Amino acid sequence: MTKALFAPFALKSLKMQNRVVMAPMTRVFSPKGVPGPDVAAYYGRRAKGDVGLIVTEGTVVERPASKNEANIPNFYGEDALRGWGEVVKATKAHSGVIAPQLWHTGAARGRDDTYRPTPLDLPSGLSISGKPLGEPMTDGDIADTIAAFVKAALNAKELGFDAIELHGAHGYLIDEFFWSQTNQRKDGYGGDTLAERSRFACDIIRACRAALGDDFAIIIRISQWKQGFYDVKLATTEAELLAWTGALVDAGADILHCSQRRFWEPEFEGSDLNFAGWVKKLTGVPTITVGSVGLSGEFIAGFAGESSSPTDINELMRRLDRGDFDLVGVGRALLVDPEWVAKIRDGRLDELESFSPRSLATLY
Repeated sequence: MTKALFAPFALKSLKMQNRVVMAPMTRVFSPKGVPGPDVAAYYGRRAKGDVGLIVTEGTVVERPASKNEANIPNFYGEDALRGWGEVVKATKAHSGVIAPQLWHTGAARGRDDTYRPTPLDLPSGLSISGKPLGEPMTDGDIADTIAAFVKAALNAKELGFDAIELHGAHGYLIDEFFWSQTNQRKDGYGGDTLAERSRFACDIIRACRAALGDDFAIIIRISQWKQGFYDVKLATTEAELLAWTGALVDAGADILHCSQRRFWEPEFEGSDLNFAGWVKKLTGVPTITVGSVGLSGEFIAGFAGESSSPTDINELMRRLDRGDFDLVGVGRALLVDPEWVAKIRDGRLDELESFSPRSLATLY
């Protein structure tokens, strides 16, 4: 049943031995933003376990308030970049394939209310609840933020990463430009339509593409839902979804990482296609599906303290076999079990690990 999951995948700089993607999961184990040997070993174990592509935890670009927790890793500065270089070495030692997720948290609050760097970067000076929080980004702020993403992308390529992923989901900065509740700008970075509000993301992608060249893979993660607003749909119709994602592809995105809470849920009435399935159907580009793969329960509840048990992947395989999407993002199952891929491949299902919130307290 899992034959399609273990077929190789190649696109530009990405050359994967299978279709499994380690989904990015914030770990907050990098003191002062510097990933240490424990972070390198953590990713090295997943490479040793034959994960097809590792997408790192979110790592932030060089802006004064690009992160909302102190120990989120930076992707700038000599010490942090040296640490990421060691992560690359640890994964390449096991023939791993790895991409950093480049991030700016925007208005989203962290778990530590005492950590509030300023000035915040916000499309319209509004929180994700739509309440006043700061000042709208100026044209200069936007240009500097785009440049920060480009600088991080170039550093990733120079360090030996195989691709980059831009975090454009879940209510963080890029996603705040997508959403009408947080983007009420009246200039060229706003607009009444989702396609118009996609300009900021498209400008970042275009600038990264120009800097990286045509053969380096660019992934962007997108979502309909936001933190605390799980029923939000940016695109309520197929036409809106095509206008949004088509613009990202036209700007230079190679793969769209389509985040939803439960991968098996249909995106629109009248079809069982999920978010990734619809995006692939409309754009024709490869997509990554993600959302509660391999475990009972869904991942928001998991990170809120709910335990989960291993579950079969029959429905996932049915959709992958059908060609709905190309790659499969696995989060909590790989967080708790670095050998999840090998166990699935070898049929060692009785050895799969359950997820417990205790798993979040370590970089096993």
